[in-house]
Amino acid sequence: MKLQVTQENLNRALGSVARVANSRGTLPILANVLIKTSNNRLSIAATNLDIAITHYIGAKVTEEGSITVPARLMQDFVNSLPDGTIELDLQESKLHVTTDQYKSVVNGIMADDFPVMPAITSGKQWSVDGALFKKGLQQVVFAASSDETRPVLTGVLFQTAEGKLHIAATDSYRLAEKNLGANKEDVQLLIPASAMQDLLRVIGDGNDPVQVTHDEQQVLFQVGDVELVTRLVDGKYPDYRKLIPASFATEATLKRSDFVNVTKVSSLFARESAGSVTIEVDESKGEISIRSVASQLGENTATATAVVNGSGSITLNSRYLLDALNALSGDEVTFGFNGKLEPTSLRDPKAADYQHIIMPLKS
Repeated sequence: MKLQVTQENLNRALGSVARVANSRGTLPILANVLIKTSNNRLSIAATNLDIAITHYIGAKVTEEGSITVPARLMQDFVNSLPDGTIELDLQESKLHVTTDQYKSVVNGIMADDFPVMPAITSGKQWSVDGALFKKGLQQVVFAASSDETRPVLTGVLFQTAEGKLHIAATDSYRLAEKNLGANKEDVQLLIPASAMQDLLRVIGDGNDPVQVTHDEQQVLFQVGDVELVTRLVDGKYPDYRKLIPASFATEATLKRSDFVNVTKVSSLFARESAGSVTIEVDESKGEISIRSVASQLGENTATATAVVNGSGSITLNSRYLLDALNALSGDEVTFGFNGKLEPTSLRDPKAADYQHIIMPLKS
């Protein structure tokens, strides 16, 4: 293998894939990235056997070939090189890396032993707008659980309902759901949240559509020059729609920035009580107030003006509340609940495509 590639392109590709390489695994080659020529392009790939990412970049290929090299060393090394052209020359299992100022040799492992994810030969295909998809993932993926004892909740659910594609995640304490719009395919996929975090890192800020191909066991996402393949999570996802109330006895609509500010201040006094804050909505005063108590430090009550329908109070985890408020993108937020032990809803009154549900704490 012999080729020339720009430092910028190689650095970007290594940055996309190297995070997936696993240096703690039982297979040493999983700590490596696969560098391979293909149709006068260079592909950089890494896998941990559950997720595989491949990034294709343009290159001037003189000789075809492939090799695997340590992911972290290669990423840090290329990142340290100045802008310009890099020459890669494979001699036996040693990759010679040459620039105007640097000459280095990286010891590799032959590519024959590098594991390859099985190809999806007869799966469904559909696509979604890249910017919408990225925004939707950002609004949902953080609500997934990290508790491996309940693997189903560590996934992000993709499903079509009434001709529209919805994505949802829950850790049983909170739930986030985003409507991504019309989709003709019948989709029911449970995808690891960790894979969706990796996908978020490789989706750029452009408008490239996301092409999705899936079968019963795995799913492939193609965005521009990047491909991500991941295994699906086994198991049946809970019917979360039963959690979402159809109407609310108490609702308050206020500026999202005001709600964020009063929640942040109150959370400072809520550290002793595991983030617990009590929110009171008062229709007669037209305001929403948040109270938190720290027995050692003191107490705090913060108030914001709101358009209120109904009165009541509820106790929530302030961190979950802040996460939800930061996931919303509009200037206003509508906060609704029924009883003290009923689910709480946060949504943008001008956008019906996203909602966030938080389960209350017992006060």
